[in-house]
Amino acid sequence: MNDHVDIWQFRTASGHTADTDLIGFHVEAADGPIGKVHKLSEDVGAQYLVVDTGPWIFGKHVLLPARTVTRIEIGERKVYLDRTKDEIKNSPDYDEHTHHTEPSYRDRYTLYYEPYYGGRII
Repeated sequence: MNDHVDIWQFRTASGHTADTDLIGFHVEAADGPIGKVHKLSEDVGAQYLVVDTGPWIFGKHVLLPARTVTRIEIGERKVYLDRTKDEIKNSPDYDEHTHHTEPSYRDRYTLYYEPYYGGRII
């Protein structure tokens, strides 16, 4: 049986440190660039990035749980992910207004992303 994987926490090896401002950093999927960090949440148990994809997905914003980040290169101002462009593009739609008011909003992301990490829903 697999252990629960917390997709809402940065990996220790990612290089993320609290209070590091990632806004404006370029974001690289496993197969190429996808945009820039628009928003960062460092709340305990709710760490994530919101990425502005620019023209890649017609200006869409995507929410990425912190677990998707494999490393952060401060000098390069880049965040590297372990998900592909298609995996990110097929993720649940991000709604800036609903994500703060609807308690089950993050559940959609957990259902989508957690299986990539061998986790199970508890």
